[in-house]
Formats: sequence, structure tokens, C-alpha cells
Amino acid sequence: MNSLDGGHLVVGLTGQTGAGKSTVSKTFAENGFVVINADHISRLVVQKGTECLEELQDVFGSEIITAEGTLNRKALASIVFSDKKKLEILNLIIYPYITEEILHRIDMYSANGEKLILLDAPTLFESRADDFCDLIISVVSDEEIRERRIIERDGLTEDEARKRMSCQLDEEFFKKYSDFIINNNESLERVNEISKEVSDKIKDYYYNKINHITTLSE
Repeated sequence: MNSLDGGHLVVGLTGQTGAGKSTVSKTFAENGFVVINADHISRLVVQKGTECLEELQDVFGSEIITAEGTLNRKALASIVFSDKKKLEILNLIIYPYITEEILHRIDMYSANGEKLILLDAPTLFESRADDFCDLIISVVSDEEIRERRIIERDGLTEDEARKRMSCQLDEEFFKKYSDFIINNNESLERVNEISKEVSDKIKDYYYNKINHITTLSE
């Protein structure tokens, strides 16, 4: 996809769980990018009463639904992160709903005059959302660091953390299919510096491209 013809740039931000993607996303937001957070959308599409939640219940059973009729995320996670086939089924159900909402928001932001759009999506490649990104950034980090971060962040056991990590694409995949790689093994200050440098480069790329398109059309 080339969204530059529509006057805006969509940058995909993805990477390994626990690598520090949210830190990078925050820096981009501070540097003029409007952010679409796919994690937030994934929660939106499975709210109580949604069609997506009903589909999930039909497939995975009533045990993934709380007494209040909402999604029991811990119960669903215990099912899908111990069985890759079930994780694939979950993704097949939920990704179309997420993609539809992402595309709606891209159109909405573009119509409102936003030029620089960051799609923060942990499963960017798995959901095929990379198809509508002009550039892709992946955040990676050493395995031990990532494991420690997600245990602290999500309150998981070591075994639970490793199961989640094992379900993801490896570092070489991200390196092969990304335009920028941000290694987050150092301090918070350092990753913020790198993120600012990358966001500045992308802004320069966008404005140079737009100016070129404008010159050719005159």
C-alpha cells in the first residue's frame, strides 16, 4: 500500500513482547505522530455484547466469559498460549474485526488532516496489517530482558511468560521485514533518543516525498 498518494503516511510499529514498544510509541506521539493502538482496539472489539465476543464464546466455550458477560482474558490466554492451533483460531476470528477498525481510524485521521500516522500493533505481521503500512519499525530486545519485563508488567510466572514469548515471531523475522530496527537493551534515555532520531528520519522522508509528488504534479 502507498498511502502517500492520499497525503498521509502510515508507519507500522511492532516487535517482540516486552521489547519496549510502548516507550517508542510515546516518543513518536510526542514528535507529531497520531497513534492508533491495536491493543486498545483488540479490547474494544471484544466488549460485552459484540459480535466478536459471541464468536469467541461459540468456539472456546462459556468458560472464557465472566459472570458479568465480559471476556475473561486470563481464561482465554490459558487456552490459546498453550496450544498454537487454538491461538491461530483466535487470530482468525479477531483479526478481521481489528483490521476493520484500524482502517476506519486511518481514514478518519486522514480526513481530519493528520499526515503522520503510527499504527502500534504487536501482531502487525500476523494480522497482515503490514499490508497497509508504508514503513515498518520493529522493536527488539534480549530474551532475558523481555522475560523480566513481561513478568513484572503482566504479573506472569516464568512459564507463562516463556509460553507467550514462544508464540511470537523471532528476531530474525523482524529484522528481515522491517525498515527500521530499534534495539532496546539499554537505558530508557537511550531508547528515547533512538526513537526520536528514527521519527525525525521518517518525518524527513515523508516531507521529501510529498514535496516531490507536488513538484511532479505542478
